[in-house]
Amino acid sequence: MSVPSKARAVIIGGGVIGCSIAYHLGKLGWKDVVLLERKKLTCGTTWHAAGLIAQLRATQNMTRLAKYSQELYFGLEAETGVATGFKRNGSITVALTDERMEELRRSVAMARAFGVEIDEISPSDIAGRYPGLLTGDVVGGVWLPKDGQADPVNITQALAKGARNFGVSILQDVKVTDVNQANGRVTGVETDQGPVEADYIVNAGGMWGREIGAMAGVVVPLHACEHFYIVTEPMADLTPNLPVLRVPDECAYYKEDAGKILLGAFEPNSKPWGMNGIPDNFEFDSLPEDFDHFEPILERAVERFPMLATTGIKTFFNGPESFTPDDRYILGEAPELDNFFVAAGFNSVGIQSAGGAGMVLADWMDRGEAPIDLWDVDIRRMQPFQANRSYLKSRVSETLGLLYADHFPYRQFASARGVRRSPIHNYLEAEGACFGEVAGWERANWFLPKVEQELGKKAQYEYSWRRQNWFEYSAAEHMSVRQKVGMFDMSSFGKIKLIGRDAEAVLQRIAANDVAVPVGKIVYTQFLNSDGHIEADVTISRLSLDEFLIVTPAATIRRDLHWINGHIPDGALAMAVDVSASESVFVVMGPEARSFLQPLIPQSLANEDFAFGTLQSIEIGYAVARAHRVTYVGELGWELYVSADMSAHVFEAIMAQRQSHPLAMCGLHALDSCRIEKGFRHFGHDISNENHVLEAGLGFAVKEEKLAGKFGVMIGADAVKAKRNDGLSQRLLQFRLRDPNPLLYHNEGIYRDGELIGYLTSGNYGHHLGSAVGLGYVKCSSVGETADAQLNANYQIDIAGKLINADVSLRPFYDPKGIQPKL
Repeated sequence: MSVPSKARAVIIGGGVIGCSIAYHLGKLGWKDVVLLERKKLTCGTTWHAAGLIAQLRATQNMTRLAKYSQELYFGLEAETGVATGFKRNGSITVALTDERMEELRRSVAMARAFGVEIDEISPSDIAGRYPGLLTGDVVGGVWLPKDGQADPVNITQALAKGARNFGVSILQDVKVTDVNQANGRVTGVETDQGPVEADYIVNAGGMWGREIGAMAGVVVPLHACEHFYIVTEPMADLTPNLPVLRVPDECAYYKEDAGKILLGAFEPNSKPWGMNGIPDNFEFDSLPEDFDHFEPILERAVERFPMLATTGIKTFFNGPESFTPDDRYILGEAPELDNFFVAAGFNSVGIQSAGGAGMVLADWMDRGEAPIDLWDVDIRRMQPFQANRSYLKSRVSETLGLLYADHFPYRQFASARGVRRSPIHNYLEAEGACFGEVAGWERANWFLPKVEQELGKKAQYEYSWRRQNWFEYSAAEHMSVRQKVGMFDMSSFGKIKLIGRDAEAVLQRIAANDVAVPVGKIVYTQFLNSDGHIEADVTISRLSLDEFLIVTPAATIRRDLHWINGHIPDGALAMAVDVSASESVFVVMGPEARSFLQPLIPQSLANEDFAFGTLQSIEIGYAVARAHRVTYVGELGWELYVSADMSAHVFEAIMAQRQSHPLAMCGLHALDSCRIEKGFRHFGHDISNENHVLEAGLGFAVKEEKLAGKFGVMIGADAVKAKRNDGLSQRLLQFRLRDPNPLLYHNEGIYRDGELIGYLTSGNYGHHLGSAVGLGYVKCSSVGETADAQLNANYQIDIAGKLINADVSLRPFYDPKGIQPKL
């Protein structure tokens, strides 16, 4: 078949991901879809994948997609006549330490909340289900009966046949050499067999995805790593149909197939590959053996499963797989180029993810917006610098091994750090900061007290599922903010300026709140989609008649800028610009914030002169800055926006004031524990594009009745009106444990009167309240059920299998009347 001159969509890449997207676009009724594969289907990574099919992932929606993949593969043979080899032989994960067992027990609670069948099992149960495995040092494990395994090549061929049955053209031996575009939108591709005009392009290029993205000017941060496994000779005494076995504390997984064992590894220090590009003739190739690298894994496996000691090795395999900077795959429409979609970087979970990823990406292309909350894997979370090859080589050497590392809360990446730093980074380091990283930004998460530094301690994490080494330090920071005054460096805030004569009119359509306010006013608002669901959670400050500052979390800056640019009407006189690095933000919060700052600032900070929700230009030291009177911790305070070149000077002036008025340096962990006491929402956890703004409890920030502006009514107005009329189907409630000892993180199950009804979207310890606090959605027993009826029930939270009684509230447990910020 020759390459067509035109297509509605061109999919680049014929692995399991590309074929799944082709299948699902065809199933949706798309015509003129073409898949182009540079060599043969599956020839890159898919052909040598282990084919493990698991259901449980780290979040509900990733789990939903994995479950969908299973169901799809289960039915493909009947649909296409191509056997996928899928069988549900179950899986076992083994814990060799108490910390790992705590992780598994928490995963059991999470899985049940997500609707995944799972059981905790004892060492004797493990030995019974996996004969020959030594379990003397095993603490316990979990059993997932619906997990299984399949043949990756046959799954791909079944998807390809299904796609062809829907009318999709699949062409092999056609290499895409360039991506064409005009006016910020794709127009087609160049191939070695001629051009193809297209309305949509999908980059499903696997380990070539970064280079394909570069053709289009799109950042796709992924890098190949060497992945090792062995396949044994047939083992006569091997029990048939063994479950998939994972022993993460030994970095190993076991798969029985046709009387042989496949033993694979995710070792802590992996080997990046293809730094200088992947050979053009790479096809069904393997990489050189490195037995020395794999030998420690094999030695432990022989001790764990002695039958291996007397078995020969049939195959020692080393093949490349692509990994991303955060171990999550890359999905969605690129913010740099309209109608250029990406599905790549699957971090060794491509087979179990392909069905669901293909389904939601096809749906995204069809609808024009993501069908569910996909922020975990959204391409817009990636930063431009992350496509740097040196950065990727360093980072992926760590991320491969993290698949089987302990998934401790607050765990930070150790590699490729220090890329983006606040202008006062070195000052914070001298103050004892322990840094975490978000979107490349180094941010102070907590501070080691001076007295501890003098004893020789280091500001370093000691990870655990229990109270970590920094817990009491962060508690002291929290209480300083509640009782006195503390300072956070929030220079990593995303900052977008919308400038132009039509800026107000554009924002009146995009923002749910009313931004037609006087200069100097700050508006808290959400951006909604047409369903009334939340696409962004921001503050908007009016700097002048034609200039607004939109402040957003560091992690969502590219997402929010993309949303704004996508909703500026053609011909509108407005331009959005990312100015995040231009200003530092020093946040001074607490009941004593005014008395601390006033000696530094000649402008009056009194209530009558500086109201809550406003901003003013100020003088501080020898500099000029802006003070914004808002809060994310629920206390009196100001955010000081300082030009980057004056930031060090202003920080020095603030530190000098400490000699007459103590000020606690505070980190992001204390910020989060304060905000959850106050019930403030966290985008990506508590609110997303699946959550209706009213059900999230944010109706006070929505003005759907505001007058239609130059560019029409606000987005989502009709959905908000309908929800107000019809009633809520769920509410976001706050929970406080009655037991002061357990810790909450997120995804713990919520029980109402003994019935599992949901899970916590976020959690932390409320140091002022004296116990752990969480937020979570509680479904109404019927549409319109009153809040009082929901609150008049007994609630418990499932923490690692133990149900802990909890108080519940619609209003924040801390300062429910909102008095503190307006003192």
